[in-house]
Amino acid sequence: MNPPLSSQARTNPFLLGHAEATDWEKAAESCLQQIGYIPAGTNLGFLYVTDSHASHLKSILEHFRSETGIQDWVGTVGMGICASGTEYYANPAMAVLLGSFPAESFRVLSTLRDVQLGELLDIQDWLQRGQRYFGVVHGDPRNGNTPELIASLAERLPGGYLVGGLTSSRGEELQIANGIMQGGLSGVIFSAAVDVVTGLTQGCSPIAGKHVITECERNIIARIDDRPALDVFYEDIGEILARDLNRVAGYIFVGLPMTGAAAGADSGDYLVRNLIGVDTKNKLLAIGDLIEPGQPLQFCRRDGRSAWDDLQRMLDDLKIRCGHRPPRGGLYYSCLGRGQNLFGNDSEELRAIRSALGDFPLVGFFANGEISNNRLYGYTGVLTLFL
Repeated sequence: MNPPLSSQARTNPFLLGHAEATDWEKAAESCLQQIGYIPAGTNLGFLYVTDSHASHLKSILEHFRSETGIQDWVGTVGMGICASGTEYYANPAMAVLLGSFPAESFRVLSTLRDVQLGELLDIQDWLQRGQRYFGVVHGDPRNGNTPELIASLAERLPGGYLVGGLTSSRGEELQIANGIMQGGLSGVIFSAAVDVVTGLTQGCSPIAGKHVITECERNIIARIDDRPALDVFYEDIGEILARDLNRVAGYIFVGLPMTGAAAGADSGDYLVRNLIGVDTKNKLLAIGDLIEPGQPLQFCRRDGRSAWDDLQRMLDDLKIRCGHRPPRGGLYYSCLGRGQNLFGNDSEELRAIRSALGDFPLVGFFANGEISNNRLYGYTGVLTLFL
């Protein structure tokens, strides 16, 4: 059972501001006007800016800290960002969410750069006080240790569960954790005093049954079900696509089903990875991940209809799990391949969230990889609701 929330944490709403403007100061002023009066006890800010504003991120953070009096901030840069019912892409924009949390219920996490996680020593005493923790983290896609950092952090947190995403930018890859960070994984860790529910939705759907990788080396698959890998691939994708492999790019992917404890409650969960090469002479497939013999595999397609149906499934599930407690605030991390690239230009993905769960304050961004539980995903959406 969770510790009781303070009356202030239960009653104070989250506060939202979002705006589009080439001048970051004008955008920030618009956000602050929308936020309005900030009640006592508002103690954590989430800040997301499009990469057009990345070069001013330090000034933007200092401005919001000065104007709000809030000292603790986390966030990152995205090629696209989002707010309640709204998606921002090519144009300069920012979104701010302010929340009230019980005293001693969270700690901002400085940048973790290697799997030893030495930076956790700064909050080790605090971590030992509770039984369950939840993390919101942002990662630098240039750090090759990111998948291991995610898994190691989830393992080190008592009862740990992570959500978040990797920065997406055409310029500087920056994160916010009480300062401007680069090169690792940073964010905020919450204790069990903060009540949340979270869901994951996939952007691809399986096109055939599961197989088993029977021969491979690193990311090269030689045999599937003890047959040449390319023969199995051709059978699953069908004759039309098999005749023109140029049509496969961006449409067909490899799904690595998760089994056992890693799969959690959802036994149908799988990691989507890019198909990065086909050797027709030797009948080999190359994918964007390391694999091992005996690992399950299924081929998937990027399908807007299936992705929409799965988004609705996640939202229905979250609505049930919220019960009679409407969300006070939320965070959404979606893949760059989703949003306008999958659902159209009218903010359909964010409007679906609002339609299903209500018009509550929400911010997030379109990521270079999405984080859920202890894994780095692709082509997914990860929604977290503060209750």
